[in-house]
Amino acid sequence: MISFREQSMKPYNRREKSQTDLVFNIQHYSLHDGSGIRTIIFLKGCPLRCRWCCNPESQNPNRELFYSADKCIGQRECAQCALICSESAISFAEDSSKASISFSSCSNCLRCAMGCPSKALTIQGESYSVAELADLVERDSIFFQSGNGGLTVSGGEPLSHIDFLEALLAETQDRYIDTAIETCGCAPYESLRRAAEHLDQILFDIKSMDSQKHKEYTGQGNEQIVENFLRLCEEFPDLPKKVRTPVIPGFNDTAEEIDAIRKFLQGKPRVTYEPLRYHSFGRGKYAALGRTYPMGDASLSEERFREIIDAGG
Repeated sequence: MISFREQSMKPYNRREKSQTDLVFNIQHYSLHDGSGIRTIIFLKGCPLRCRWCCNPESQNPNRELFYSADKCIGQRECAQCALICSESAISFAEDSSKASISFSSCSNCLRCAMGCPSKALTIQGESYSVAELADLVERDSIFFQSGNGGLTVSGGEPLSHIDFLEALLAETQDRYIDTAIETCGCAPYESLRRAAEHLDQILFDIKSMDSQKHKEYTGQGNEQIVENFLRLCEEFPDLPKKVRTPVIPGFNDTAEEIDAIRKFLQGKPRVTYEPLRYHSFGRGKYAALGRTYPMGDASLSEERFREIIDAGG
């Protein structure tokens, strides 16, 4: 019998392994983003602007400045950043030893980050080639042997990088490493199909069945996402699919919202479902990017989360 892996490893027009893309994080030994122990590669750029996004540095497809004020060693000891900045976007207040960044004045030249000795100023987004990432993942392969671990490509939205993503997935599969992506599903179906040809599993977000509410909280309606998932189920019935829903205060934190998603998933092939509790762990990143956290002081207790999930059938 031909395995699903053998079925999925179809020939494609291979790109050079030297092609590059921007990565903003590489996480090793993850247990929550696919089966077994995973290495997660986070690509930069996303079509959605979810209010609760815990990785706001993932949204912009370009390199950008990130300021960790707690690492700043101050004007007296350093002040190199202010000397470097040609836009006068960096200053030091008389009553503070920490640098103050005017992101609205910043030209994003990133020279200040390259000259910051304490790494208070850093650059989000580093260029990697397909070969470099495949080699990096392969070095972790000893940890994949138990529990069907492997590579998960996340973001941002990995389908926004389809040429690079396809090459990376195919190269990794050629090394007999399990492959997965985390996707919001907001991409042309052709991109999803091309990726699915080289996947062993997929993690697919479905946030709400209400398109108007979906657009209000993410910037995009859900029609393309829903259609993509239906076509994926039809054309790749044997591909294991984990659907996940972040349960967000004011957005979809009702039993009715969760039950609507469960009903949509009924009867779909190889689908499991996992609601995820809202958290605000990424709040500090917004300030580091010169942005305001869109969710404010919203919260969702574990008790309320369990009530919603348990009541949803």
